[in-house]
Amino acid sequence: MPNVEAHPAHNDPETNVRLVRIGSSKDVVSGQMRVFDLNGTKVNVASVSGNLYAFDDTCTHAGCSLARGKLDGTTVTCGCHGSQFDVTSGAVLRGPARRPVRSRALKVEGENLLAEA
Repeated sequence: MPNVEAHPAHNDPETNVRLVRIGSSKDVVSGQMRVFDLNGTKVNVASVSGNLYAFDDTCTHAGCSLARGKLDGTTVTCGCHGSQFDVTSGAVLRGPARRPVRSRALKVEGENLLAEA
């Protein structure tokens, strides 16, 4: 996971969500996922059709890293047991997982990638 230089956290004036810099928008390649550390939590950022989506990287079924799975459009499939999640919302699309993964607000300011804390 990339080390991130100090960048002050701040509230987004449009949504009042607390945002923290997790990396550079250039760190995420189109059609792929990248995991960043957000204060000890692994946050996965997926790049799909020019849009970036952030969600917690831990599958709610067995705790596996979703980054080790497969991204197909807006669907990520967990490599451990095949649970599928919608990267745009965190919703479960196919079990065995029953609980969604946390979806996080994400914003790009210049090259800074800011995620909901």
